[in-house]
Amino acid sequence: MSISLFPKALRILAKARQVVAKSRNTYPPSLRNGRVHQWFKWLSPGLLVKRWLLISASGVVLASLGLAIWTGMTPIFFLLQLLRNFLTWIATVVPNYISGPIVIAIGVLLILWGQTRSLNSITQVLMPEGNEELVDRLINHRRLHRGPKIVAIGGGTGLSNLLRGLKDYSAKITAIVTVADDGGSSGRLRREIGVLPPGDIRNCLAALADEEKLLTELFQYRFRAGDGLIGHSFGNLFLTAMSDIAGDLEQAIAASSKVLAVRGQVLPATLSDVSLWAELADGRRIEGESSITKANGKILKIGCTPANPPALPRVVEALREADFMIIGPGSLYTSVIPNLLVPEIADAIAHSQVPRIYVCNIMTQPGETDGYTVADHIRAIDLACGRPLFDAVVVQGKVPSAKALIRYSQEDSYPVILDRAAVTELGRRIVIANVMDEDKTTGLIRHNSQRLAGMLLRWYSRAQNI
Repeated sequence: MSISLFPKALRILAKARQVVAKSRNTYPPSLRNGRVHQWFKWLSPGLLVKRWLLISASGVVLASLGLAIWTGMTPIFFLLQLLRNFLTWIATVVPNYISGPIVIAIGVLLILWGQTRSLNSITQVLMPEGNEELVDRLINHRRLHRGPKIVAIGGGTGLSNLLRGLKDYSAKITAIVTVADDGGSSGRLRREIGVLPPGDIRNCLAALADEEKLLTELFQYRFRAGDGLIGHSFGNLFLTAMSDIAGDLEQAIAASSKVLAVRGQVLPATLSDVSLWAELADGRRIEGESSITKANGKILKIGCTPANPPALPRVVEALREADFMIIGPGSLYTSVIPNLLVPEIADAIAHSQVPRIYVCNIMTQPGETDGYTVADHIRAIDLACGRPLFDAVVVQGKVPSAKALIRYSQEDSYPVILDRAAVTELGRRIVIANVMDEDKTTGLIRHNSQRLAGMLLRWYSRAQNI
C-alpha cells in the first residue's frame, strides 16, 4: 500500500469539522433570557478584555483633550454651551428628577446595545457555529491556560482515557507515548513502510481534540474493504501520510494537532525504532511487544532494542517544566514501562521535585501481570528503572460487580489486590478512590475519565501544600 493515497487527509478532516459546525444548534430561546447574566460575565477577572477597553477609552479622552488644546478649546466651548442650553430647555419642560434618570437609562441601554451588537458581530466571525457565547469561550480559555503543566506517561487505551478527563482542567498537557507497538494496523505499517507505530499516538490525539466524538469515530474507523486497506484505521494512515509529508513523526503529530485543534501536545518517547524483549521465569526470551503477552509466562525482566534509546528533546523539556506528573494507567510491561526504558525520561522523572503519582490498573492483565498486587506493579517499575520514580499510587477502592468479576475471570483476569503494608514499605503513599467505570451491559471495566482526572487534580492541589 502506498501512503501517497492520503495526502488529502488534512482537507478531509477540515471538511469534517465544518460538518460539525453546521450541524450545531444555536442557543434555545429560553437561554436568551439570561443575556444580562452573560453581560455580567464580562466583569470576570482575567479575561484580558476590560483593561484593553479601558485603555482604548483613555485614548479617546486623551485624543479629544489634545484636539481641544490644539484648537484653543473653541469648538468644545461652543458644544458645551449648546449642550447646556439644550439641557436647560429640557429641565424647564420635564423636571430634572425625571428627565435625568430617563436620559441615564437611555444612555446605558444604548451602551449595552452597541456593545452587544459589536460582540455579536465578532462572535459570528470567530465562532460561526454559534453554540457558545464569546465570553464563555474566553473564560474557559483563560481557565484552561491557568491550569498546571501536566505530563502523562503511558500508552494504549489507559492513557487516552485519562487524557479525556484531564483536558477539562488544563490546556498545558503533554502526553508521552510509547512507540514499541508491533501488532495490528500499527505493526503492519511499521513492517511494510518502516514508520514508527502510530496507534497509541492516534488514540491520544483523538482524546485531546476539541471535536472528540467525531474525530474519535473518524480516527478509529477501520477499513472493511480495499486491497491493502482492510484492518487499517484511518488515523494510522493519516499519521503515516503526515510523517511522509512532514519528514518525521514528531512533525506529523505537530501538524495534525493544529488541524485537529488538540488541547495540549502528544509526543513519542523516542524517534528510535524500538522493539521490546522480555525474559520469562521459564528461561524463554520473547521478542516483540505483541508476542510478550501471548507467551503466557511470568516476566522477570524487560528491555528494548536498541538499548538506551535517546529521548525526544521536547519530551525531556516537558518533563523539566512539568508541575505534575502522572504515570499510567495502562498495560504495565507494554504501555507504561517502555517509556521508562528511555534513560533520559527516567532520569528527568527521578530528579523532578514536583508531585508524581502512578495510577495502578484495576484488573490484572493475562500474560503480563497475572496474580500481581499493587506492590508488584510498583516493584516492576522500580526494577525496570533502577530507582523509585513516583511518590504515590492510586488504587481503586470499590470492588467490581459479580457480573464483571465473572466476565473477567473467564479471561483469567482478577482485581489487583492492595497489599497496604508492602506498598508502605516501598515508601509510597496510597490514594484510594472510586474512579472505576463499569459497563452494566457488558461488564467491561475502565477508569472513569472525569472522576479520575478530578481526583488527580485534587490530590495535586493538596500535595502542593504539603
